[in-house]
Amino acid sequence: MERGYGLADDYADARRSVTSAVSWGAIAAGAAAGASLSVILLILGVGLGLSSVSPWAREGVSAATFGVSTIVWLTLTQLLSSAMGGYLAGRLRTKWMDTHTDEVYFRDTAHGFLAWAVASLATAVLLTSAIGSILSGGIQAGASVVGGVANTATVAAGGFAAPGKMASEESGPMAYFVDSLFRRNGSAEAASSTGAAMPAEASERTMTNEAAEVGRIFMNASRAERLPPEDIRYVGQLVAQRTAVSQQEAEKRVTDVYARAQAKLHDAEVAAKDTADKARKASAYAALWIFVSLLSGAFVASLAATYGGRQRDA
Repeated sequence: MERGYGLADDYADARRSVTSAVSWGAIAAGAAAGASLSVILLILGVGLGLSSVSPWAREGVSAATFGVSTIVWLTLTQLLSSAMGGYLAGRLRTKWMDTHTDEVYFRDTAHGFLAWAVASLATAVLLTSAIGSILSGGIQAGASVVGGVANTATVAAGGFAAPGKMASEESGPMAYFVDSLFRRNGSAEAASSTGAAMPAEASERTMTNEAAEVGRIFMNASRAERLPPEDIRYVGQLVAQRTAVSQQEAEKRVTDVYARAQAKLHDAEVAAKDTADKARKASAYAALWIFVSLLSGAFVASLAATYGGRQRDA
């Protein structure tokens, strides 16, 4: 009798060892259902979000409201999709015979977690571009802080790269300040009209070259506290020749215009840093909330799998 019982027990242990504790079919079914529901809810959220914002002032939801609603919707999407995937993984798995209750509970929890993991990976593959843009925003924000000044300087000096064009035709902010240096008043126009007229083509070419040279001088010293005296004197001579004002008045105009340009560049630099800092904070908050929603989804999927497993075994 004792020997027979031993043989039966060995046979039961061998049978349990051959049977796998993981029902991959149930896990795949739960993961597919969870990923599909997640994509559907995300598309619905995008549609609702785009319908709630507006480029017009005082219309649509505010930026803060839009951010909070996006976080809530992402969390709700993760909870619903994870719950469905985990429940199906627990309900559709194979019934384990002669298995302890604690072991069944652990296996159901593992099935729900695996279903959530597979669904998350599938969703990440489908939405690589969207997730990548969120996570890379923080990295690019730091580079934006460093490159903000260089970009501002490039935009400001954009009008001096193309020869043969008047400075007034450029849209760069520095071109505006250079143009203001060579503005004529009424007395200067009257004085210039009595002198010998320069050919139009030669005059235009000369003014373009002078404007470009002044722009290069301004940009070379844009990070200094003030222009060097020799640059003030030289640019003042050009301004005096073109506007028929005294050398002293021309130098004062150069100093004033340069101070205004310096303030403009400083404001642009501060704005670039502020924008980069906001992008960095937004990216950090988005990453943290995505982490929280994913962690909540893993918990809900595991819990739903245990509930589905109990219903399967009932």
